[in-house]
Amino acid sequence: MKKGDLVFLKIEDVTFGSEGLARTDGRIVFVPGALPGEVVEARIIKKKKDFARARVISFREKSPHRCDFPCAHFPVCGGCKWQDVAYDYQLELKHRIVAETLRRLGGFGDVRVLPIMTSIEIFHYRNKMEFSFSAQRWLLSDEPEPLEKPKDFALGLHIPGRYDKVLDVDTCWLQSEISNSVLRIVKNFARESGLPVWDTRRHEGFWRYLVIREGKKTGETMVNIVTFDHNAPLLQRLARALLEQLPELTGVVNNVTKSKGGSAFGEEEYLLAGKPVIREKIGDHVFEISANSFFQTNPGQAERLYQKALEFAGLTGEEIVYDLYAGTGTISLFLSDYTRCVVGVEVIESAVKDARNNAEKNGVNNCTFVLSDVRDEFREIKTITNNYGQPDVLVLDPPRAGVHPKSLQGILELQPERIIYISCNPATFARDAQVLCQNKYKLQQVQPVDMFPHTYHVELIAKLERR
Repeated sequence: MKKGDLVFLKIEDVTFGSEGLARTDGRIVFVPGALPGEVVEARIIKKKKDFARARVISFREKSPHRCDFPCAHFPVCGGCKWQDVAYDYQLELKHRIVAETLRRLGGFGDVRVLPIMTSIEIFHYRNKMEFSFSAQRWLLSDEPEPLEKPKDFALGLHIPGRYDKVLDVDTCWLQSEISNSVLRIVKNFARESGLPVWDTRRHEGFWRYLVIREGKKTGETMVNIVTFDHNAPLLQRLARALLEQLPELTGVVNNVTKSKGGSAFGEEEYLLAGKPVIREKIGDHVFEISANSFFQTNPGQAERLYQKALEFAGLTGEEIVYDLYAGTGTISLFLSDYTRCVVGVEVIESAVKDARNNAEKNGVNNCTFVLSDVRDEFREIKTITNNYGQPDVLVLDPPRAGVHPKSLQGILELQPERIIYISCNPATFARDAQVLCQNKYKLQQVQPVDMFPHTYHVELIAKLERR
């Protein structure tokens, strides 16, 4: 086998990352987009000592679980890799990925993995979408000549594996119709503004990102225009154009970032119209969300996820709960009605500000939010416990990279009775759970949750108890 070879492959399984897994010539071959049971003709695009990667040229046998898809941008757009896979089968694959990852990476072959929690909605479920401006539009292979759109302008989503190429998107099925209207209005305005869009190769340009946030239960919508600098007259005209066509918008803000990297977080923020926050409701609590704060992307599923966290925590009303990676305080406030007190730790200052504000507006007096990096906060374990008390229950909801090894050691020193671990990455969860269970804990149950239909991503919530 060598790079460029054509091979016929029978797909045996699927990995976290939406790659089919086949074996040939003594090697594992990863095939993006292929499903178990399919037979494909594929070209080898990468060859290593123990594995290879191939691209599908044609399907000789297709899975019976393939289905029609509604989006005009599929499959070029990488946002919904499984939109052509029947939803029931998506759930089966995600459950399999969680169970197999726990067995293979964590050694948890006998842990009970509960049936996956299905999503309430499978389209229009996201409450936040981030679109990139780019001076390098991805050209479609069947695009007519002359080009219907300019080559040096795009507002959409990055092509998988390309930092510099953006697919121009007109409608996204993951967001609501009002958000799609915002996308089209901003695109037309920016294209006609005369100011250049961001060029990732030259690191110059004015228009950088469009971020749209919604309160699914409140109907509130925020538009965040991210630019390289602040052009008040131009951006005020854009805000007026948005509100003239969509008067139901809650607010329009402008975030300014000079960073050359691919981040939509701004160093400065300007309110162009309306309010600088939107509200969302989870359980009995209403949360205010600012432009740069983290909030669960699928709020309907988040509420069900938190209900499972409450069940796993086994609270009686007397416990001290530590909520690490607390964000805007959603989990902390959700659990506050059922416990003595909650201590939330969060590194993003705006999120801590939102969390404290959310607690005050909801009349919650038993939540304390600490601005700190979790890794730094565990340097002095005694200081934490002296200030806030010894935790009975610890809630972890870390980013995709998981918990830092130093923080894991700090958690082991804290010795909470129960750890509730929420993860968006089964692999890093398996790694962290293995460390915890080699010491003082036992992994009792794992609940997979489908937060992101039509993608390979799967959330999980796990219960660990001290031995």
